[in-house]
Amino acid sequence: MARAPLARARPFTLALTSGASRRFFHVTRPVRLASVGDAEVQAILNGERFAEEVDVCIVGAGPAGLSAAIRIRQLAQEQNKDVRVFVVEKGSEVDKMYFLTEQLSIPIPHPPQMSNKGNYIVSLSQFVRWLGEQAEEAGVEVYPAFAASEVLYNEDGSVAGIATNDVGISKSGLPKDSFERGMEIRAKVTLFAEVIHKFDLRKDSDPQTYGLGVKEVWELDPAKHDPGLVLHTIGWPVDYKTYGVYHFGDNLCSIGYVVGLDYENPTLSPYREFQRYKHHPLIKKYLEGGKILAYGARALNEGGLQSVPKLAFPGGALIGCSAGFLNVPKIKGTHTAMKSGMLAEGPITLDAYEPPTKLHEVRNVRPSFHTALGLYGGVAYSGLDTLIFKGKTPWTFRNPKPDHATLKPLKDVKPIEYPKPDGVLVSSCWRTLAEQDWTCRRPACALATSRGSTDQLEKNYPVYGGPEQKFCPAGVYEYLDDAENPGKKRFQINASNCIHCKTCDIKDPSQNIDWTVPEGGGGPKYSIC
Repeated sequence: MARAPLARARPFTLALTSGASRRFFHVTRPVRLASVGDAEVQAILNGERFAEEVDVCIVGAGPAGLSAAIRIRQLAQEQNKDVRVFVVEKGSEVDKMYFLTEQLSIPIPHPPQMSNKGNYIVSLSQFVRWLGEQAEEAGVEVYPAFAASEVLYNEDGSVAGIATNDVGISKSGLPKDSFERGMEIRAKVTLFAEVIHKFDLRKDSDPQTYGLGVKEVWELDPAKHDPGLVLHTIGWPVDYKTYGVYHFGDNLCSIGYVVGLDYENPTLSPYREFQRYKHHPLIKKYLEGGKILAYGARALNEGGLQSVPKLAFPGGALIGCSAGFLNVPKIKGTHTAMKSGMLAEGPITLDAYEPPTKLHEVRNVRPSFHTALGLYGGVAYSGLDTLIFKGKTPWTFRNPKPDHATLKPLKDVKPIEYPKPDGVLVSSCWRTLAEQDWTCRRPACALATSRGSTDQLEKNYPVYGGPEQKFCPAGVYEYLDDAENPGKKRFQINASNCIHCKTCDIKDPSQNIDWTVPEGGGGPKYSIC
């Protein structure tokens, strides 16, 4: 029988309804902390959490997580089994291809994988909301605004489930008067649509390499709107990365830009490269007279087949883009993420889970641009490999090192100079952020946590020029003059700006930043991105 959603019954209970019965899970009652000592604070932070037992727990209510949940419930119903599926989610809820120079756009042949004939252009956030409705109709318990912050383990080391994060944490990391412990969700099988670092899953794979995708949705002048038009470009303003322009309903246009995070120049700013891109004549002609409606960014797994880790482990499995199923030539991963989720059929057939992928035939496309072939050689090779060889070559190019190890010292590169925002096509990230709808309920120390600023101030700034303030597309990180130490800098984290792209955790050359989930419901509230 379907269960009603979990709800906070103010002020101190979590209530779960099942048919005519109701079970209450009392959470630690807030405590006045004005006179509480360190030992008492630690006892509160480490206090007992109440647990809920389920059959399958899925972390992440994206296309993969929801597809897995729906498929498990479908199979359970077919086999007359009562399988309880629990989904937690931290959030509150090509036709033509061109090679670009600075002024020109040259039509070029595109790999068959980039063809979009017969495809639909939709808003992913709207699609996921619809998918969530289908999951609830199938009897899946979907709990938005519950952030999974900890993996639970059995005594034998296998995954036992997850715990949601505590709420009511101050900027200093101490419990406030409103502090409440999270709850444990223990499951026979836990599926992670977000990455997990354990069990040596990457032992036999290359390091994962990522791209930062930056995206805006524009409302165009109706005279310039061409419903269904898809443009892909390659070349200017930076090297070989591929970008896309998609026209869809109600005079809307989605414009996306991806920069590989294995770039070497520490002064490169993916956000500002994206703003330059909009000034190219091919793109500018569509955007003039329009207005920006939405903005977002996300790190994308681009390593391909070589970087796909082992997927199943004791007590669970990886699904979706966290496992690295993005098809780089297609610039698409939603369909493969959904398929991986549908194949991970929880306690029913998990032992056989090892999703086949279509990544083998395109495994050499992205790595070819980082060989001695260079940009033009990579373009030529990719065309031959996808159009002629069909990916059946006997060799495989490798992804040699992680993205955080690719930056060159500032003294060895030519700094990139970016034009000032014109306030029309190009805005500063601060202005763009101010026009978006998101909240951050948890302060800096818990959202983007630096393990002390020593590495930033002694290595990242003097050696690399402070790349954090360049690679973050939301202005979370800054190096400011230190008023208390004239002539020196201090490292500042503006956590409320964070849009959850997770680039900082990937690209920081010191690997000194851990991105952690905010309180449930915090962060971007995408509606059409």
